[in-house]
Amino acid sequence: MTGELVRVMVCPPENAGWDVSGKSAAWLQLGFQHAPDFRVAQRQHEILCELLTGAGAEVLRLPASESLTLDAVYAHDASLATDHGLILMNPGKKNRVAEAREHANFCRQIGIPVFGEIRLPGTSESGDIVWLDSRTLLVGDGYRTNKAGIEQLRALLSSNDSAKNAEVLPAPLPYGSGPSACLHLMSLMSMLDEQTILVDLPWLAVETVELFKAHEFRLIEIEYSERETLACNVLALGQKRLIAIEENVKTNQRMRDAGFDVRTFPGSEICINGAGGPTCLTRPLLRK
Repeated sequence: MTGELVRVMVCPPENAGWDVSGKSAAWLQLGFQHAPDFRVAQRQHEILCELLTGAGAEVLRLPASESLTLDAVYAHDASLATDHGLILMNPGKKNRVAEAREHANFCRQIGIPVFGEIRLPGTSESGDIVWLDSRTLLVGDGYRTNKAGIEQLRALLSSNDSAKNAEVLPAPLPYGSGPSACLHLMSLMSMLDEQTILVDLPWLAVETVELFKAHEFRLIEIEYSERETLACNVLALGQKRLIAIEENVKTNQRMRDAGFDVRTFPGSEICINGAGGPTCLTRPLLRK
């Protein structure tokens, strides 16, 4: 998750229907803070894409589809990229289930096969899935990803060829604001480089923190006054470069003080309103 980002998929607000009155009217039931401002969101998303392109990444845009809802702009969640192809998620948030098929259809057109998919009774969202390294997958166990989903991921990533195996470790998630809110594992941690993790330490389970210590990760704590503005959600571009939300000034400075090149964009509408930061807005497809 921290290698140089080469190819990434996004879903602009326009393609997710933020400018369609019938879709935007559903903002409250989808958990947004207020009715979306399409023009502001679209411009903020464009700035993010400019940062991605400027960092050397090829930016691909998921086509519009009637099945997509406002949440589709958070393109990270409906699929997981692996060396063998996409694993399609089965989101715990029901309006998002159709997104996985849209990811599959688009990625097949660009030569990325489907490697597997999570099926009921399993649920899974990639916002709960973090690669600690190339062979270790940490998966949040909560309202969006359940134990059955974690077991299916473990089965998919097990192989008779030991070189292809990945260890799948569960990470219990807190109750937070309850099942209607979006509390992913990646709301509480972001990999910044191979040995550094940005964390919301008080909200992580003891066993998760002890796992980090056992692996000798360096932990940088967010500024807790910036928790509600998604300070812990940061996208690694590789080579110590990061993309973060500009509103989180204190947390961003902590990362700069730790030696990172932090590039920012305004996230009031595209991120904070819908509770999805720069990692949520991007589905990395290729890193090196």
